[in-house]
Amino acid sequence: MLKTRNFAATILAGAAAIAFAGSAFAAGEDTSKPPEETKTTTECKDGKVWDEAKKECVDPKKSDLSDDILFKAAREMAYAGQYENSLKVLDAVRDQNSARVLNYRGYANRKAGRMEIGMDYYRKALAVDANYILARSYMGQALVEQGRIEEAKAQLIEIRDRGGENTWAYQALFKTLGGERQY
Repeated sequence: MLKTRNFAATILAGAAAIAFAGSAFAAGEDTSKPPEETKTTTECKDGKVWDEAKKECVDPKKSDLSDDILFKAAREMAYAGQYENSLKVLDAVRDQNSARVLNYRGYANRKAGRMEIGMDYYRKALAVDANYILARSYMGQALVEQGRIEEAKAQLIEIRDRGGENTWAYQALFKTLGGERQY
């Protein structure tokens, strides 16, 4: 009887873990720390990306680098303040309609001072994946910058309601709103 209960508990715990992992994935990527600096931002110039296999900086449009490598390079550049280079690298990504690419187009444009273009890209990212909480967080932060606090609060609630309350995306927007529960 005890073995049966332990087995049942193990099965239930496993099912819960799978369900949680699925919901975390559906909530979008939750990158809690800035990307690590690589040769892409320390050695490469003019929007070129470090190709680890070739051991050199390459033009992303002429390379055979995967979308994942290009996306990570674009993200690294955006965090390093190289917004135009980030956009150049994002241009080389094959899947131009992925929520993560649209989101980082929004981020790079917003940080480069093109707020409305950035907001358009955040909306496009959310049209592709309404559960992409990172886009909701960045959009909320942009709304705060524009003084649209109630709309930013609505994004915070959306992140929470989509299972993202324990994520960096939620915490970043929460802090931008002053660190107090607004709902």
